[in-house]
Amino acid sequence: MKVLSVGEDALLVEVSSDDEAQALHAELLRRRAEGSLSAREIVPAARTVLLDGLDSPAGLAAELTAAKLPSAPPRARAVVEIPVRYDGPDLGDVAAHWGVPKSEVARIHAKTEFRVAFCGFAPGFGYLTGLPPRWDVPRRATPRTAVPAGSVALAGPYTGVYPRSSPGGWQLIGTTDIVLWDHARVPAALLAPGTRVRFVPEAGS
Repeated sequence: MKVLSVGEDALLVEVSSDDEAQALHAELLRRRAEGSLSAREIVPAARTVLLDGLDSPAGLAAELTAAKLPSAPPRARAVVEIPVRYDGPDLGDVAAHWGVPKSEVARIHAKTEFRVAFCGFAPGFGYLTGLPPRWDVPRRATPRTAVPAGSVALAGPYTGVYPRSSPGGWQLIGTTDIVLWDHARVPAALLAPGTRVRFVPEAGS
């Protein structure tokens, strides 16, 4: 674990894996909830956690540097189910890369329980982990200029759902009508770090 100063009242903690970042994020949230940590924001990423608005960043940096990484966090009880039609234009390419029929891509993806590792790219977009490394897929050689909202996609070890139309280079394997970001909803984002997610195939997909 490496701790770096960011400005006057923030720290960036670097770890070596997604799992370690998720465990550290969960532990820091727990400490803030119990009142032993004062931080305005605690933001996880793939292998880092940013703490902003700290009262004593130097003291916390020394404490974290000397500490052991926490164990894996307990799983959240609730599971967000996302209905999906496995009809994406890259489904065939992913099947070829995996060496399986297209129907098997859908089966493998739908039987997996995912966890939101971190959020970013666009409001409501979660980077979901859960597929074993053997199912990693490369990004498209040529990104699309516009990916439709609701596209269910794969890239590297991650699954994601595009919350709005935007350029993108992920492999599109399906579509969903679920709303991932809604200003009128509290919270606006359907997915947050630590959320458990399952994709539920719609009839006929």
